[in-house]
Amino acid sequence: MIKLFWYFTNILIFKTLLPFPSSIKVFLLHMYGAKIGKKVVIKPNVNIKYPWLLTIGDNCWIGEAVWIDNLAQVTIGSNVVLSQGAYLLTGSHDYTKASFDLILGDVTLEDGVWIGAKAMVCPDVTCKSHSILVVGSVATKDLESYTIYQGNPAVKKRMRKIMA
Repeated sequence: MIKLFWYFTNILIFKTLLPFPSSIKVFLLHMYGAKIGKKVVIKPNVNIKYPWLLTIGDNCWIGEAVWIDNLAQVTIGSNVVLSQGAYLLTGSHDYTKASFDLILGDVTLEDGVWIGAKAMVCPDVTCKSHSILVVGSVATKDLESYTIYQGNPAVKKRMRKIMA
């Protein structure tokens, strides 16, 4: 029954283009079992599959049209940016079986990660501290800390230097 209630909440409050305040969205996510930190911004037209499998740290920004397809746990650290249209994917299918059995894998974004617009993080991937996945790229395996990745599949391009 909770899935049904969430389905309608998601459609009416999150997946709409109406600019409901982030505070309302955070409150609703808490009500459905998500663990959400302070100063989290959730823009319009965001799709979250199951909030009870979602943890978000402090000072995060979730852009327009982000899809958190969390059939398994999604953990987002603090100071993380999910740019417009980013996709966090926790499920796939076993193509070696005629029944295409569902395969699940957690997604973890550690502190300081930036997932660029239209980029995708695949199941069972950890984006380590302060890594960047640039626009339109696909992370099919773990990203190293302080490293910038690009492409499909994403490959290491250069180190990330943060100025004080």
